Amino acid sequence: MSKSEKPVAIVTGSSRGVGASTAIKLSKHGWNVTITCSSSEKAAVEVSKECQALGAETLVIKSDVSEEKNCKNVVEETITKWKRLDALVNNAGTTKFNAHDNLSGLSAEDFLRLYSVNTVGPYMMLKEAQPFLLESPNPSVVNVGSIAGVTGIGSSIAYASSKGALLNMTKSLARALGPIRVNAVCPGFIQGDWLRNGLGDEVYEALKEATEKATPLALTVTADQVADSILYFVEDAVTTTGETLLLDGGMHLGGPVPLK
Repeated sequence: MSKSEKPVAIVTGSSRGVGASTAIKLSKHGWNVTITCSSSEKAAVEVSKECQALGAETLVIKSDVSEEKNCKNVVEETITKWKRLDALVNNAGTTKFNAHDNLSGLSAEDFLRLYSVNTVGPYMMLKEAQPFLLESPNPSVVNVGSIAGVTGIGSSIAYASSKGALLNMTKSLARALGPIRVNAVCPGFIQGDWLRNGLGDEVYEALKEATEKATPLALTVTADQVADSILYFVEDAVTTTGETLLLDGGMHLGGPVPLK
C-alpha cells in the first residue's frame, strides 16, 4: 500500500466521549484515524463507521495502553496501513472514584494501575510513535489531562496525581522532542456517561449544577468542546509546544475573596 495522502492520527480511548468526538472531528477535517479502545470494541466500531461516512479510512484496535507491547502494536498497525503518522492524541484514561479524605480507599495497586494508563501509557505511545512523527510536516501530540492535575481535585487523589504527572511530563517531552509539538488539554467537569456512571445519576446532576453555579462562565464542558481544542493543537497551533490549556469555564480561578 502506498503512503496515505491524507494525514493520519492515532486517538487512544476513542470509543466514546472526548476520544470519539476527536476521531470524528479529525475525519471531518480530512484525516485518517486509528481508533483504540480497551474494552468497548462495539462502540469503537460505531465510531469508526461514523468516521468512514465522513470520508475517512479507519483502523479499530482493541488495546490497553498500560501494556507496552500494545502501544507498539498500535503504532505498527497504523504504519503498516498508511505508511505515515502525523498526530497522536493520548486520550485513554481511567480512574477509581474515592473520597479524598478516605485514605484507606486507595491501595498501592490502585495508584500503579492509574499511573500505568494515565501517565506511562502516553509515554509509551509517544516512544513508539516518535520516529514516524518526525517524518511528518506538522507532527503533534496532545495529551488529555484534567483540571484535577492542576488543582488537585477530581475523582480520587490517585487520579489527580496521575494527571499532574502527565502535565509535567508534557513539558519535559515538549522540551526534548522538537520539532514534534507536545501539548495538553485539561477539561473540568465533562458532561457524559463516564462521570455519570462513576458518580451515579443523583451525584452527577448535583455536582454538575454546583459546578456551573461556581464557575465564572457558568458551564460544564462537552466532549465536542474538548475535541475542538484538541483539533486546534493538532492542526493550527504550529508555534505552540509544552502548553496546558484549561477547559473548565474558569473553575480553577476559584471564587472571589470577600472584602471584610
